Amino acid sequence: AKVDYESVGQLGGGSIIDLNNANVRAYLRLQGMYPGAAGKIVTHGPYKSVSDVYNIPGLTSAEKEVIKKYESRFSVNAP
Repeated sequence: AKVDYESVGQLGGGSIIDLNNANVRAYLRLQGMYPGAAGKIVTHGPYKSVSDVYNIPGLTSAEKEVIKKYESRFSVNAP
């Protein structure tokens, strides 16, 4: 099959999740991320860097902690 998006593996099928392009369901495998933090991430992008997610309005301290836990699994590609 022809892949027209080189980072297709970061849309939820791999170990890395693209914060700008992944669907909210990509976060289901990350315990504590879905639906709260995941919903806020997908609705407040695009992001220039992974650390931008910590500036989401209304993010609770518990959500920030779970994001920090999985931060190494996130990437930021062009939307």
